[in-house]
Amino acid sequence: MQDTRSNSERATTELREMIFSGALPPGSDHLETELAEKLGMSRTPVREAALTLRAQGLVELRPRRGLRINPVSAKDMADIYDILTELESLAAARAAEARYSRADLATLATAIGDMTEALAQDDLRAWANADDRFHRELVRLGGNARLSMIVSVMRDQVRRARATTLFIRPKPTQSNDDHRAVYQAIAEGDPKTAHDIHHAHRLRARDMLVSLLEKHQFHGL
Repeated sequence: MQDTRSNSERATTELREMIFSGALPPGSDHLETELAEKLGMSRTPVREAALTLRAQGLVELRPRRGLRINPVSAKDMADIYDILTELESLAAARAAEARYSRADLATLATAIGDMTEALAQDDLRAWANADDRFHRELVRLGGNARLSMIVSVMRDQVRRARATTLFIRPKPTQSNDDHRAVYQAIAEGDPKTAHDIHHAHRLRARDMLVSLLEKHQFHGL
């Protein structure tokens, strides 16, 4: 049982990375036997992984045709960001209400520092990784496990779209400024400011990403 569980987890992890890297392109169809061969394992863990990926909104299961990698349209991203904006802004307010010490906020501060360094080096991949860490930690500091679970599912969809637009978007200097301002509001115990700054930050991100998807017609995302 333990081996099966481990293979299922490995299959889920590897298939997710193949989806995000484009090795399994949006809109493509794949049989379980094909994927099992790619991963060097039996069909059972691949089938279990497919169910997990379906729950995360990444694939569609098609009877006798395996699975299809789901596209993400500009409309999808607008809808996802609307929800993320409200939930993450709530988490920012709750984090400020918690009156964390500077030591408690060290991970948040480190992510901001890493984003600043990444932009100085024009390393957008490193920036994106640090940005993801900032948002994950912000949600964790909000202290609501159910909110965290919902956000984690939608964050995967955002990651797919952002990977495609990362090198055609404007340099994210405003984003870094927003993160620093949110951090400061949380550190000062100011829920309203933390909420409002993060809310505006996420809305700007939504509008920019949706505009890029529409302009460059990434309908296959």
